[in-house]
Amino acid sequence: MKNKFRILKILITVIIFGFLLSFSLKRFNNKPMEKVSVNMTPTKHPVYFIDEKDVKNIVKRSNPTKKVGDINIPDLEKKLNSLPAVDSANVYLNLNGNLNLDIKQRVPAFRLVNGDRDFYVDEKGTEFPISANYSFPCMLVTGNVKPSEYEKLAELVDKIDKDSFSKKYFIGIAKEKGGYNLLTSQGNYKVEIGDLEKIELKVKGFKTFVEKYLVFQNPEKYRKISVKYDNQIVTTLNPYYKENDSLINLGHKELAKTPVASQKKSESKSNGEKKSLKKD
Repeated sequence: MKNKFRILKILITVIIFGFLLSFSLKRFNNKPMEKVSVNMTPTKHPVYFIDEKDVKNIVKRSNPTKKVGDINIPDLEKKLNSLPAVDSANVYLNLNGNLNLDIKQRVPAFRLVNGDRDFYVDEKGTEFPISANYSFPCMLVTGNVKPSEYEKLAELVDKIDKDSFSKKYFIGIAKEKGGYNLLTSQGNYKVEIGDLEKIELKVKGFKTFVEKYLVFQNPEKYRKISVKYDNQIVTTLNPYYKENDSLINLGHKELAKTPVASQKKSESKSNGEKKSLKKD
């Protein structure tokens, strides 16, 4: 008899608890959303592709009734993560009915102009479009760059950004005929690096050339400085630089000497033959 009474007591308690829980959940679901808190996760460089207002507008469209029970959190997370400039989004409710959103934006490693396409690439090698409302200052890369090269290119840009010497000299990257060139802030010359291997060694070679030679010369003198070869630097003179005219012309004259001398010898030989014919 005691056991039956105990079981009945437990059963009644469970029913009451279930009723109260159901009532509380119903009340909670019908409760209006008190607050929407948007937290923009800090990144290594501040970015402003989307803001709190943009996120709250997406929440508003996803839950027009503004009731806690009508929020589809997985669907809202999916919508936020589908935004091109969003790296990750985490959405959750607390017991007070406040909606919390943690948003991390993508940070461009570089901006790529490839043919008629113009877009950003982040450090993971993910492409995302240029924003009409915000422009992030980053390295401009041009040329037919393959997606498989994005991550190595991002590493190169990061190394340039962290090195004071490189940051001072290099303002852009161009891919031409399968190889890479670093565009400089001084003069019109470019630094040819070829592939994306041994970058530290190549930059070190260029730095040595600058410190030992270029600082004592006009940078307009050169059209190209190549560091793509191991243990050597090859320079190409700028033909439009005035002081190079004498050097280039001298080279042309040296090349012209040999055929002129040969021509004179052949002429004298021909005249000698003519004289001998007259004597006969």
